[in-house]
Parts: sequence; structure tokens; C-alpha cells
Amino acid sequence: MAVRVEFGLLGPLVVRCEGASVPIAKGRQRALLAALLLDVGHLVTVRQLTDVLWGDTPPAMARAALHNQIRRLRDALDGVGRDRILTQPGGYLIHLEPGELDVIRMQDLLADARAAARAREWDRASAIAADAVLLWRGEPLADLGSEALTRRSPYLTEIYLQAVETRLEAGLNLGRHADVTSELRRLIAEHPFREHAYALLMLALYRSGSQGEALAVYQAARRLLAGELGCEPGPELQRLHQRILEGDRQLVSPARKSAVAEAYPAVVPRELPAAIGQFTGRARELRALTGMLDGPAGTVVISAIAGAAGIGKTALAVQWAHQVADRFPDGQLYVNLRGFHPSGKPVPAAAAVRGFLEALGVQAERIPADLDAQARLYRSLLSGRRMFVLLDNARDEEQVRPLLPGGPGCLVLVTSRCQLSGLVAAEGAHALTLGLLSEAEARDLLTRRLGAARLGAEPRAATELVGLCAGLPLALAIAAARAARPGARLDALSEELKDVQTRLDALDTGDPSVSVRAVFSWSVDNLPARQTRMFRLLGLHPGPDIAIPAAASLAGTPPAQARGDLRELARAHLISEHVPGRYAMHDLLRAYAAEQGRQFGEADVVQKSFTPGQVSPTIRLCTRAAGCALARVSVRPRRWPRKYGHGGSAGSPWTRWAST
Repeated sequence: MAVRVEFGLLGPLVVRCEGASVPIAKGRQRALLAALLLDVGHLVTVRQLTDVLWGDTPPAMARAALHNQIRRLRDALDGVGRDRILTQPGGYLIHLEPGELDVIRMQDLLADARAAARAREWDRASAIAADAVLLWRGEPLADLGSEALTRRSPYLTEIYLQAVETRLEAGLNLGRHADVTSELRRLIAEHPFREHAYALLMLALYRSGSQGEALAVYQAARRLLAGELGCEPGPELQRLHQRILEGDRQLVSPARKSAVAEAYPAVVPRELPAAIGQFTGRARELRALTGMLDGPAGTVVISAIAGAAGIGKTALAVQWAHQVADRFPDGQLYVNLRGFHPSGKPVPAAAAVRGFLEALGVQAERIPADLDAQARLYRSLLSGRRMFVLLDNARDEEQVRPLLPGGPGCLVLVTSRCQLSGLVAAEGAHALTLGLLSEAEARDLLTRRLGAARLGAEPRAATELVGLCAGLPLALAIAAARAARPGARLDALSEELKDVQTRLDALDTGDPSVSVRAVFSWSVDNLPARQTRMFRLLGLHPGPDIAIPAAASLAGTPPAQARGDLRELARAHLISEHVPGRYAMHDLLRAYAAEQGRQFGEADVVQKSFTPGQVSPTIRLCTRAAGCALARVSVRPRRWPRKYGHGGSAGSPWTRWAST
């Protein structure tokens, strides 16, 4: 049976074995043990120990004297294991078993209490933090008579004060305002420069109905900091002060149930779709999403995932939602808003809110008819709860706003083919734009779907397939599904994809929801006519990218108009501005745009040049890429405006060019 040993630094130095004190002689032996314990498990050099024991006046034979002190300390610890102190090159270290040092126990308990607080498990956070506080026995290292050790005392005090503040914060969120207020006043009197303690006191007073006292605490803290340290309060205090000035109702204690919450039964919805079993890649994006959870408390966390059709927005959102679902014990809500759907009819916000209310246990006859009233009831039901809300495939910001919770503790994840900049600007949403998969990620996706042996059997075709799918997850998934059919060969599929005329046919499953051409069409069908035409024309441009003047020439529009059209196409993630002023699209979108250009006659567009028998190089390249010949048709002379960039001279005839 193991012997229970305890070493204590959170107060006067103490060593216990099975509850009985182990005597350590006063003076250098105690200082030596404390120095080793402060760096438990790590080497403490001879020089450091010499400084602890003798300061600036070490003896002539300091190393030998230190060795004697180590020997005496080992003798004193004989009953709990003299071999705990190990001699290492350059110094010594002490080895302890887990849980034997009170400092480590307090650090571990503090970490657990903070994790519980982030999860809004306030009862658990309060109990754990209270256990941590009980380890404190008074001022540490004060009885050792070593200046070097005294310099390290504030570190131990800081751990203790953080544990105290965590316990008080938990009590505050459990509605114990009166008890917390008195304790915080004592804490601030003893440690007057702790801004987080001032913030907790202000919040406790505000929740007790003493808004004026809360504001007075802020002014007292501000005067103290300015007078003693010459600085203003930090962001936490300033933000809280402003919210209290405005009478922010979101600061009301989450422990206090509203009348609305009491009127409806508590229901824990679990509406997330199933995660993709063979999900791959997106490690950076998953880390970024998880990082949001450690942001400032007191706000609704919103993230907007944007990206092109087929890029994997929903797959990423659902994958991450399942990873963090346990951090939202009150449930998960999900709705497909169908912002880009073949029906062309997005889900109205009123219908989405109504669905959420039903999922939260509200009977149909008790749901208000008015959208504003529905949204207020929805926010009331989510107040004080930890809920994950996934709003998939949103059309625009207005469709999303009525579905946003009003108080802290909830997280909203929105996916859309548009950038939703309004949510970022007005609601402080975190924007996350998905790009195409890297070559390594694309190959990993195929490997997970088809197996390494299958790709190894046709390595060249596998490499070609990765490139031809352009890093688009949907295209890769469809290609993998086709390759998984009995008798299918990667090289045959690769050859089919190489033909730009049949590439999209090869990626058509017959199911509109998982066919590349179909999902692209849902984005384009939502564009105004002018931008639809610009998109089709860009598909005829053979270069890797295009500048605004060239796009204006291609469309026969002023540069300012072309610039606006290109920006709207970029906002819809149909093209990307990879460098300022130059736009590009990935190969599959280009194939779709070119197909649309041919289908709707954009390849036969009539374009003007500025001298007889001459044609714009852009138009010549585009029509050649579309497989068209050019025929000249004379028209009456006219001056081409210089502002459009063609530089025609007075009297120059226009020449109209049409493909044949």
C-alpha cells in the first residue's frame, strides 16, 4: 500500500506523511527544499541554489557546502523517500508523485474550475474552485528567510487569487449576489489593483438592482488606477461600465429564470444532421472555429462560413458541431434555410423561427402569429441556456437575423454562398471563407473513399483525377463514387474529365443536390441578369484571370459597371479577387460558365472594334476558345469614348464582329 505524502508551499513550508508532520530543520534546509519544490521535476542549478541559500555572500567552498546541505535534507526526508532528491549534471531536482505538491493540485483544480465555467456548469465550477481555495494556508515562503524565494511568492499568490475569483464568479452566476458582494469588497480592500475583481463586484451590484453603486465602483477603480499607476481601466472594465450605463438586460443573472422560460417545459432538441464518416481536411478551419469558444464571455458567438457551391461548407459545419456538441448541454437546433435551392424559394424567417419554437416544446396554438413576437419568444426561451444553432445555406443577412439568440451562452453557425458581410459588421460575426482543398487534402479524400491500394494501382490516373476535380470536395466525392462502381477504371474517368465539353456531364449523378452543374446553377440563377451575363462571358475568356478593363471590354460596359458586376460575382463566390483588380475562377466553374455562354449565345456576342478589319484581342481569344469563327459586319462610323479604354480616334469606323 502506497504511503500518502504531502508537500505544502501555499503557506509555511510543510511536509506530511500519512497526516503526520515530517520535521525539516529551520534555516537553509527548509529554503533548499522550497527551492527544489518550486521547480519540481526540473533541474535547479547549483548557482540558483547557492543564491537561495547564501544570496550575495556565498562561502568560499559553496559547492561543497551545498552538497552537505543536500545530504542533510535527504536524511530529513528519509521517512518519505530520501531518493526523491536526484543529483544531475549541474544541479539537483526533486521528484514527486502526482498530487503530492499543493501548488500543482491548486493549478489542476483551477484549470478544471475554469473549464466548468466556460461550459456554464456553475455548480461544478463553484465546488472545484472552493476545493482549490481550501489549499491556501497563508502567505507562502515567508518563513524561509531567503530573498530569492520571496521574489517568487507573488506567483503562488496569483494562483490563489484566480481561484478565489473563479469561485466568486460561479457564485455570482448561481444568484448568490449578497454573499459574493461582501467577499469581493474584502478582496478588493486587500488587493486593490485586481480589475477582474472590480468587474465581478460591479456585476454583483447591478444584478442586485444597485446600478448606481455599480457605476460608483467603476469610478473608484478608475481614480485608483489613474492616481497610483497612471493608466485607465482595461477593456473588460470599460465594456462592462458602458453596458451598465445602457442598462443592458443581457447582464441579468442566467440563474434567474424568466417568466417565459417557466411557462414552457424544458426541451433539449438534438437536431444536427449526421456527420460525414469520411470527412477529411479542414484542420486549420476546425481549429479556428474551436478558438471562438474561448472568446470573451457575455456575448452570443456567431460565425459565418462562406464559400462557393460544392466547397463543403455544410460538411465542415456539421462535423465541427458534433465535435463541440457536449459543450452545449441544452441542445442543438438546425435548419436548412434553402437560400440557394432549385425551387428558388428560401425558407422564410417566420417559418424557421416557428420550427425552432416547436423544437423547444412550444405548442403550435401558443406560437404568436407575428414574426417579431415569435423572435422575442425564441430569444426568451434561449436566455440563460447553452444552445448550438446551425443555420445552413442562408440567402442573406435578413433571413438570419430573426434566428439569432439575444443572450450569452449560445453559439450560432451560419453557412452561405454569400459573404454575409452585414453579420460581420453589425453582429460581430467571425467570418470564415472556405477555399478549395489542397492537392494533399484532395488526394486524402480520394484515399479515404477508394483506399490506398486502388489509387496505387493507377497512380498517374489518380494524380490526374485530383487535378481535374480542381480541389472541389463535391467533385472529388462524385468522382470517387463513380470510381467505386464495379469495373470502373480511374484512367477512363480521367479521360472523360479531360474533355471540357463533357466534364460536367461526368460529374452529374442525376441527383440535383449532389451534381456539380446543378449546384452551380443554383448560385447563378439567383444573380441579376447583368451579372449572369458577365459570368457567362468570363467563361469564354481563356486566360487564368481577367482585369477590370478587359472584363469591361468583353461585356461592352463601362469599367465602373464591370467593376460592380465583378464584385457581386466575388461576393457570391463565383469568382475570386486573388490579387487587387484581377479576378479568377476555378476550372469547374469556368467550364460551367463557358457552357452557359455557349447555351445562351454569349459566344455569338456582337462586339465592336475601333479600326476596320481589326478586332479586340480579348474578343478574338474568347471566341476562339469557344470554338467560333469571326465574321466582320460594317456599321456606320462613330467615335468610341476614350474613357472606355479603347482609344479610338475621331472618325474611326466601328467594326461589328460576330461568331459564325
